[in-house]
Amino acid sequence: MVFRQVAIGILSFGFGVQIALAENRIDQQLPGAPELAKYGDFSVGVRTLDIVNPNQVEVLNINGAAEKPDPLPRYDRPLTLEIWYPAESGAAGENTLNVFLRDGKTKVQIEGKAVRDAMPEGENHPLVVISHGYPGNRFLLAHLAENLASKGYVVASIDHTDSTYRTQAAFGSTLINRPYDQLFTLAEMDRLSKEKGSFLNGLVDASNAGLIGYSMGGYGAVITMGGGVTQASVDYAWGGPHGTLGVHLSGSETHNNLPDERFKTAIAFAPWGMNTGFWSAETLKGIETPMLFVAGSVDDVSGYENGIRAIWENAVNADRSLLTFENANHNAGAPMPAPIESDKFDDQLGFNVSEHYTDAVWDSVRMNNISQHFVTAWLGKYLKGNGEMDAYLDLVPNSNDSVWAKNEDGSEKPEHTHWHGFPNRTAKGLRFETLKAK
Repeated sequence: MVFRQVAIGILSFGFGVQIALAENRIDQQLPGAPELAKYGDFSVGVRTLDIVNPNQVEVLNINGAAEKPDPLPRYDRPLTLEIWYPAESGAAGENTLNVFLRDGKTKVQIEGKAVRDAMPEGENHPLVVISHGYPGNRFLLAHLAENLASKGYVVASIDHTDSTYRTQAAFGSTLINRPYDQLFTLAEMDRLSKEKGSFLNGLVDASNAGLIGYSMGGYGAVITMGGGVTQASVDYAWGGPHGTLGVHLSGSETHNNLPDERFKTAIAFAPWGMNTGFWSAETLKGIETPMLFVAGSVDDVSGYENGIRAIWENAVNADRSLLTFENANHNAGAPMPAPIESDKFDDQLGFNVSEHYTDAVWDSVRMNNISQHFVTAWLGKYLKGNGEMDAYLDLVPNSNDSVWAKNEDGSEKPEHTHWHGFPNRTAKGLRFETLKAK
């Protein structure tokens, strides 16, 4: 299998042997990429940060227990963050990231523009928190993270304990902890932005933050933004053990206290849960923050009509939009390009590891570029207050219906409705629909 994202370099030895080295690039821009996909003016730095959320319910210690322990066991929950940030112009140095593949065993290198430990640049950049799927890791959306950092955002991507490729454990831990991980990351980034000696001091404005979640990260984002879960989902035998998911029950005191005004908006790629009854039209009324949803029209994990689209339709108290990749599946727009080393069948998983990253119809880099474009427009509107971004979000709903009609001097004819920012003949196979809060 050959992937477009693989660049090949040649290493020569003195005795005449040449070895091809694969480069797993995450910073590719295709010739027909929409306008806002391109990298911004900042150089990019990247650092790793370990944080600990104290006194959390230890779900793994009660999973499978015959009776609900009283009191519930608690522990200090560790989280690892990868931080991408605007860096001093011309920053140079190590720009590879060491990541594990979906099999949890194979370690590979991916390469982008971010320079390890580069000196930060600027101050009070908006914060973006990224939350991966189950399983996943903090690098799964690295292509989006460093792209946003180049545009003046500080991006904190979470390794969710019990949910990574190497720590995957009981699903109940993910169900309960996702919103708490997202909110604790926000709080820690805020604290460190004021801590003397932290590289984040003055660099990030955590009071002006956005949340991006993919799959189970999207599930967490819906809850974090106010979408409390149903009683039926609290009662699932395979869910949070002994009703512990009740902390996110719609209307409960714990859930009513969950939304944080520092999160001004959220973007949910393929959010899981609606198709299995975690929300209803009534519980989704709790979302009042603007949200962008991104979906594949044939998503067989989160569902489309009864899943992602239903969340979008029923979040009636929020301004929200839905970007749909026609005929794409669960990986629509979110995962990084598949590393070349992932092209192998894994007996334990039962599938080719590359399938975790790819789509059967859409090219990964093409989807990534489209996502970079729309995420840039959305965050530019809601975190930077840039009114010029409206032109990229006020579109003919079906891209195939848009018409390119320009004069020779580039000015638009009255009949021109082509998607703004997309080169001629490239706005195809997409839908972008918007609903306003009631």
